[in-house]
Amino acid sequence: MGGLGMPVLAGLVLFGLVAGVGITAVGPGGVLVTVGLFALTGLPPAQVAGTAIVTHVATGALATAAYTRSGQLRERGTRRSAVVLAAAAVVGTPLGVLVNGAVSGRVFGILLGVFVALVGALVWLRAGRPAAAPGDSGESGGTGAGRGPGAPVVAAVGFAVAVAGGVFGIGGPMLCVPLLVVLGVPVLSALAAAQAQSVVIATVGTLGYVAAGAVDWPLAALTGVPELAGVLLGWVIARAVPAGALTGSLVVSLFALAPYLALHG
Repeated sequence: MGGLGMPVLAGLVLFGLVAGVGITAVGPGGVLVTVGLFALTGLPPAQVAGTAIVTHVATGALATAAYTRSGQLRERGTRRSAVVLAAAAVVGTPLGVLVNGAVSGRVFGILLGVFVALVGALVWLRAGRPAAAPGDSGESGGTGAGRGPGAPVVAAVGFAVAVAGGVFGIGGPMLCVPLLVVLGVPVLSALAAAQAQSVVIATVGTLGYVAAGAVDWPLAALTGVPELAGVLLGWVIARAVPAGALTGSLVVSLFALAPYLALHG
């Protein structure tokens, strides 16, 4: 970290703060830590992902506690979805870590650019759908939504999200939340279940990257502390403020970042 200038360090702090807000306010957001580390430092792909995923252990735990406190994770259907997602993460995350170790910086940049564009498209698609009503959060679908997907579909989503989490060093809500909402899960239930899964993805991924010696701990602290602050701020925003403007800004930012990341690699 000593070789980085103050503008770069300040940029990483800002990326961490905005990422935390995005995690709990609209789901996508955690990828911004990976984006910041990849764009502003010279770390190889394994260290980018390893350093980023460490930060999501604490943010995922804090966000999970927040959604437990606000009641979403006390709902039986949402808890069931969280368990299915977490179980899928135990299998999918190590596979993602292995994939990361097999790609070059150039390929990682292209994959990250494509992934960021995909997340932007999913958020845009989600924003165009009417949200499920709070009263629809029944138990029959097992996901916190009466007409939501069943456990096998949730498990498939959880596995795909976990693989991506392992590859890019993300916790998962940025991909899991839009997918679950598109499948009919209420937004807050999807956010809550995805946060619980992110703890498992981040923990399993951290163990894999630590074993490979691919974690820059000072940079993890530099981005992780403001990310925690952003998680609390984003939780307040999600419960009290219409997220339309924030969602639109995030979509524009992700689409703008995607080509830069692909070329930067």
